[in-house]
Amino acid sequence: MSNKLNPSMSLAKPDSQALSKTQKIGVAIGIIGLFIMILAFFNVDFPNKTVFLSLSLGMITLGTIIFSNNAYLTKEAGIQNDGVWFKSIASRGFWGWILGIVLTLFYIVLYFKAEWLGLAAKGEANSGLVALFDPLSRLLNGGPASQWFVYGTLYTAAILVFGYKFMLKYRHNKYEQLRTVSVMFFQLAFAFLIPEFMARLNSETFSLPYYDLKNIWPLNYYNFDKYRVDSMIEAGDIGLAFLIFGIVSIFVITPILTYKYGKRWYCSWVCGCGGLAETAGDPFRHLSDKTQVAWKIERWVVHSVVVFVTLMTTAVIYSYLGNDSSKYWLTKDVFLLSVATLLTVVFALVMIFKRKELAKDAQYGAIGYFVIIMVIIGMHYFSGTKHVFLFNTYFLQSSYGFLIGAIFSGVIGVGFYPIFGNRVWCRFGCPMAAVLGFQQRLFSRFRITTNGGQCISCGNCSTYCEMGIDVRAYAQKGENIVRSSCVGCGICAAVCPRGVLKLENDSLKGRINSNDILLGNDVDLMDLVNQK
Repeated sequence: MSNKLNPSMSLAKPDSQALSKTQKIGVAIGIIGLFIMILAFFNVDFPNKTVFLSLSLGMITLGTIIFSNNAYLTKEAGIQNDGVWFKSIASRGFWGWILGIVLTLFYIVLYFKAEWLGLAAKGEANSGLVALFDPLSRLLNGGPASQWFVYGTLYTAAILVFGYKFMLKYRHNKYEQLRTVSVMFFQLAFAFLIPEFMARLNSETFSLPYYDLKNIWPLNYYNFDKYRVDSMIEAGDIGLAFLIFGIVSIFVITPILTYKYGKRWYCSWVCGCGGLAETAGDPFRHLSDKTQVAWKIERWVVHSVVVFVTLMTTAVIYSYLGNDSSKYWLTKDVFLLSVATLLTVVFALVMIFKRKELAKDAQYGAIGYFVIIMVIIGMHYFSGTKHVFLFNTYFLQSSYGFLIGAIFSGVIGVGFYPIFGNRVWCRFGCPMAAVLGFQQRLFSRFRITTNGGQCISCGNCSTYCEMGIDVRAYAQKGENIVRSSCVGCGICAAVCPRGVLKLENDSLKGRINSNDILLGNDVDLMDLVNQK
């Protein structure tokens, strides 16, 4: 019997659970695999890079499998979040901060100091960590590795390996199993293998840009840059098909799927950012801020990013269009008029038919609309082909790429997993999530229904909501959850011990039922039922 004095008065064990011997072995194997990459980072020249790369990735995978099997398969299937607030790495403790700092530094080096990873100048041989991945790169695309190939490989490996761990943890829930298989498939096939195989097909007479088919504007903010549009047109029918697919994805595929299934079809089933957050970031989902202040900041910031990317993309396309309609029908004037008309129609429809459902969000939409329209008008009357007011188009694009594409989505979005939770980027910065969320709130059949009579207010749902939604507050009132930020991951329903929550697709009527909440004797129950 331990003689250790424990000042805690908790009935539950206040200390974190120690790792078993098997789990320690798994961790040790994984660390050895990671250590091989660290040695490569410090320019250790391995004699056979194929063997050592395979050994590194294999040991990381094997270690994770051993750890996961022992952690979850030795227990009954069910909710497995025991002791998360008592683990240093998952509760903003010492190891959590260390991991956050390491991830942040990795992203800084990746984006701004790729030569430190061993990326060589054009025509020279790679060294260090990048050189370790050269054999795999040559196998897939026929050329030497770049820092982005290294990143893509590690990113994909993380989703696959931790996806396996996630599936064991939530093996009692088929929905979680299916969507995890989905994100693993789309990351491996669409984001990693297909673009690499496409690069292998390129030649002096035929060239396609690197294209992740599941990346849709505005997440893929550079898809309509002049060099990409030119390269797709020059590639003939295949390139033109990719260009058309990119446009159709925005205006046809995305709206239809979001109407039918909500934004979850993309954010939790397809997107690579969401895939990494759901798998590798799962241990940190409870760290999301649930306060009203965070919610207000979220809405202001994410909608500002949408305004920014819309302006930037409009400016980029505007900069390379011509003025002679006899040469090409899509002139600068036609393009600006089309954008202004589209935004006006969307805004008018929302304000006419959905104004009562928007509340404060309508104000944010109005502000964003006003800013975009005013800048577009300014572009037309006060700017040349290369400038938006005083700003060069390239400056706008590079600023967005640096602030949003690099710092927000990478350095903060992933580096801060152990500090702010696993959906920092998706919640506060992703323009795709904001656009899909706008439609989900107003024009989607998706909602999470609640059975308030069964709720025991345990708080599991709110605790493990990675998007910072106070799910319990809705469940206690029996109110449908129709939040634009909800990614439909289903974890709230998976961790509920009473079956209070259910993800559903149904008619739009009665979907937002905040006025029908039954509190005390405020509502005559029979009258309400008869009205339904």
